[in-house]
Amino acid sequence: MTASWITQLSMEPVLVGVGVDNSAVTHRLISDGGSFTVNLWSSDDTRVFVKFSKPATREGLTLNGRSVTPAPSGAPIFDESIAWMDCTVRNSIDFGTHTLFVGEVTAAGVNDDEQRAAAMSDTRMKYGGVKRGGH
Repeated sequence: MTASWITQLSMEPVLVGVGVDNSAVTHRLISDGGSFTVNLWSSDDTRVFVKFSKPATREGLTLNGRSVTPAPSGAPIFDESIAWMDCTVRNSIDFGTHTLFVGEVTAAGVNDDEQRAAAMSDTRMKYGGVKRGGH
């Protein structure tokens, strides 16, 4: 999924937090699998964010046509990512519409240290936190 809420939570151990909509397929996958990866993309390749704003299609070792390799945890690492982190879930906190998954970084890699990682501001996408049900 395309995530907009990611933050570092601790340096020792190295913990990151990811906010995931409780109704998202990714929420179920993280809850059931106990792990997740964070893949950083080049600011020159932001089309991928639109593709992953909806559930992905898996064919062999691809998600939405993008090649993946399993991380040590089994979660996907995108071959085209400029950097990645493999995280084991250490805690999860339900905050209503979203859950904050706290992951300990257990493995990481840099595939291209020349590229700048993309941010939401590099796209035309917005995540407004609109309440469900039109209220």
